Amino acid sequence: MKRVAISIGDLNGIGIELALKNHYIAKEIVEPIYCIDRVMLDRASKLLNIEIPEDFKIVNKIAKPFEIRAGEIRKESGVYSFASFLKAIELAKLQDVDGVMTLPINKKAWEIGGVKYKGHTDALRDFFFSDAIMMLGVPSMFVALYTEHIPLKDIAKEVKDISKLSNFLIDFYNSIDLKDDEKIALLALNPHAGDGGVLGDEEKSIIKAKNIAEKFIGDEVYTNPIVPDIAFTPNFRKNYRYFVAMYHDQGLAPLKALHFDESINISLNLPIKRSSVDHGTAFDIAYRKDRELNSKSYINAFKFFNVK
Repeated sequence: MKRVAISIGDLNGIGIELALKNHYIAKEIVEPIYCIDRVMLDRASKLLNIEIPEDFKIVNKIAKPFEIRAGEIRKESGVYSFASFLKAIELAKLQDVDGVMTLPINKKAWEIGGVKYKGHTDALRDFFFSDAIMMLGVPSMFVALYTEHIPLKDIAKEVKDISKLSNFLIDFYNSIDLKDDEKIALLALNPHAGDGGVLGDEEKSIIKAKNIAEKFIGDEVYTNPIVPDIAFTPNFRKNYRYFVAMYHDQGLAPLKALHFDESINISLNLPIKRSSVDHGTAFDIAYRKDRELNSKSYINAFKFFNVK
């Protein structure tokens, strides 16, 4: 059974509740090791009124303990969640675990806690000196993001960087397992794929990058730029499992409309396996007893480690 280090996320959010409530399900899939110390685990357990399972394996010496304040953006919780993430990465680098699963953090809490990264993927690129690729989805539909957490006004410039885009397309192809004759749906940037340049000419750069990538790969594996507003229609999705979106919301808005409860976040092009839930800290419902959490994404994030 695969050993997986779990970065516990922001303890002011719902991550620790997911971990405690689903431990017995998770341990049927992997051997979970939770990057949290006893002091903070006890505090969260008492606030949630959830008993700590006897075989809940933890890692001590994470960071300075703090008072949990449900739903609040706090420096202390940002520092702790980053320290938990660092511990999980350390275990992976030492090969004490087979992979890392991350629970949701709050980017603002990281910022005010002095963390220089905007998120997990950002940090992973630095830790492993590799161009990590963010891919999200379910087995029937995965979306890879060429650009992630950048302003919309900067996206066109990134798309016109043909060298960067072609390298991304090569790395993505090498990170997935395509079936014979299967193609990857490559999305255009502009409405109507630019309408021959009337609505923008970034598609010319996408085509150039695609041609360079396919020459290196030795096969035609990508479509020409697809008109974005039809890419996720039912008939189109019948023919594709993998989609490459030019920017964050272009890919994630349709994905979450279709698979919000069950999709996961995967980091590709790294020397380790990393998965995550595909949702945030849900501060608005953290530690509340008047609702039930949906755990599908959490459980699916563990199933990823058993996929060859």
